[in-house]
Amino acid sequence: QVQLVESGGGLVQAGDSLRLSCVTSGRAFTPYAMAWFRQAPGKERAAVAQITWSDGSSSYADSVKGRFTISKDNASNTVRLQMNSLKPDDTAIYYCAAKSFPAYFRGRAYDYWGQGTQVTVSS
Repeated sequence: QVQLVESGGGLVQAGDSLRLSCVTSGRAFTPYAMAWFRQAPGKERAAVAQITWSDGSSSYADSVKGRFTISKDNASNTVRLQMNSLKPDDTAIYYCAAKSFPAYFRGRAYDYWGQGTQVTVSS
């Protein structure tokens, strides 16, 4: 079994920065891709950023481009999300997710999820 554990959330003021981390543990696992999603109160969960494990290529939601950066550390099986210039609209529960190669080849969605970490940005 694969577990994802997020950390780094908290309460900050608008304009501040936070860095989220997600560590994979359990059986040996090399994902096809990892991503950060977020879900704000009353809204659906949405993708924020994703990174392909093999080559590090990344993509971002328009709302966070230029402010958030996703990165990975293959040695520690960690994916991070550096969040700068935070806004109140960034307030949400942030989830780490991993897509296995079987899921990728079958055209499926992310198949492993963390428990989420709360990010609250005050104005």
